[in-house]
Amino acid sequence: MTADFGDASHISRSGTGPGPPARPGAVLRGNAERPQPVAATVTSRLFQPLTVGAVELPHRVVMAPLTRMRATQPGDVPNELMAEYYAQRAGAGLLITEGTQISPQGKGYADTPGIYSDEQVAGWRVVTDAVHAAGGRIAPQLWHTGRVSHDSLHEGGALPVSASAIPFRNRTSLKDADGNVYRADCPTPHALTVEEIAGVVEDYRRATRNAREAGFDLAEIHGAHGYLLHQFLSADSNQRTDEYGGSLENRARLMLEVLDAVIDAWDAEHVGIRISPIGSFNGLEDPEGAEAGLYLAEQFARRGIAFLHLSEPDWAGGPELTDEYRKELRAAFPGVIIGAGAYDVAKAERLLDAGFIDAAAFGRAYIANPDLPERLRTGAALNEPDQATFYGGGAKGYTDYPALED
Repeated sequence: MTADFGDASHISRSGTGPGPPARPGAVLRGNAERPQPVAATVTSRLFQPLTVGAVELPHRVVMAPLTRMRATQPGDVPNELMAEYYAQRAGAGLLITEGTQISPQGKGYADTPGIYSDEQVAGWRVVTDAVHAAGGRIAPQLWHTGRVSHDSLHEGGALPVSASAIPFRNRTSLKDADGNVYRADCPTPHALTVEEIAGVVEDYRRATRNAREAGFDLAEIHGAHGYLLHQFLSADSNQRTDEYGGSLENRARLMLEVLDAVIDAWDAEHVGIRISPIGSFNGLEDPEGAEAGLYLAEQFARRGIAFLHLSEPDWAGGPELTDEYRKELRAAFPGVIIGAGAYDVAKAERLLDAGFIDAAAFGRAYIANPDLPERLRTGAALNEPDQATFYGGGAKGYTDYPALED
């Protein structure tokens, strides 16, 4: 799981839904693991306001998506405990929720929340009300995991779906009868038909309408980390010969159709998207990812979306993005770029000052530090997270971490 933890079972360094795993038993120490307690400078752009589409942020510290697997069952319903968790972190410039599946088919991990039923919408309304009461701003991450899933999660044991029916090596996170999390191999997926693809696009449109009804301030599409939209984008996982396969333009078609549907259900000023153009995620290699990222950035810019959320490979142990690539990406997308990678204050300030990003997203550091922006601003020490409680469970390791004033 990823809580932007890592590979769908392990929380990433900067957050997003299941992604590449943390090292077994890793303690989140050091520059590569968490932001260091070094105070931001008085003139730091990190703590200056920012306009993101239709929303004004008081500063540029964003909470990245973190899969935590605590939705109420049956029904994958957001609950009061989740509302408390997000409200505790409402001091973020923007909260981006854990991945929330747009349909039953989109589910890839045990006990992750959805945003397709009336009960789920009501549950998310409790969350957004709590965040707004605490002065925060919040966006759901609209998620379809595609082949990163398991037949036991789907009605009648239906196979997960993807661009092509290609065997691949990856695992997902399930729960046994006693609620214990375990890892299981992902099966070879079913290749979506053109008619089924149209249904997926409509699921995103419905999920966006539900997000509006639930009181969210913005919506983010998850187009990264080897999940469904990324599976269509990459030639590694897409071997189709129809209008959704072959050329880069064809492979990007679904992501852009989804983006257009989400914009249609709201508007461009309320919509962002996350991509991970470089790196290996959830069993997906994307050798043409750098080129694809630039092509997509140009397409996003034409649509005038609120933000591009750039997931950088160093959170999963990959190399840092080069400044040359960042320059190309900035030229392709002049709008708001939120960077998410192994960020600390120094990295954030350098990239903000260079104009390569406009805000920095932090993932793992938010798990144990609900007041992370204040700790970064003052250079206060960070609480150590309990890795054993990353996925599933109750309040322990979720809502019981102290703030500075506690």
